[in-house]
Amino acid sequence: MQVKDIMSQSVKTVTPVTPIAEVVSLMCLYRYSGLPVIDNEKLVGIIAEKDILHHLLPDVEELMGNLSAIDFNGLIRDYSGMMKLQVSDLMTSSVASVPPGMHILKAAALMAGRRFRRIPVAENDRLVGMLSLGDVHKAIFHANISESLSAS
Repeated sequence: MQVKDIMSQSVKTVTPVTPIAEVVSLMCLYRYSGLPVIDNEKLVGIIAEKDILHHLLPDVEELMGNLSAIDFNGLIRDYSGMMKLQVSDLMTSSVASVPPGMHILKAAALMAGRRFRRIPVAENDRLVGMLSLGDVHKAIFHANISESLSAS
């Protein structure tokens, strides 16, 4: 079974100039943990909740120092200022993807190895879908259920 057989083809995307405020709204309203970033029909990155929250978090030196001196409430207040940024300011540019012809377990192994729950499916740098671990699990479940019903 190949990735193209089970991937989601209807994928919400954003561009590098999409305001972070719009991305955050999509994430909170629709429970997206990340969105592919497309520019001129090419996959150029991904913007994830961790990219946005990482921008607010103290750096390692601050955490290693006097933790009680960090104004965490102030960091939360800084969130509204971040809404003026664009996707290109926070996105991860080195995006991993899988091809549509890849075996689903090979894609799942790659995702597990990188600790991804979902990954873009791309062909010649063009986004053609998204694959989640849930998609893989569901496909394996359905294949096994059909086989066990056929054997009965």
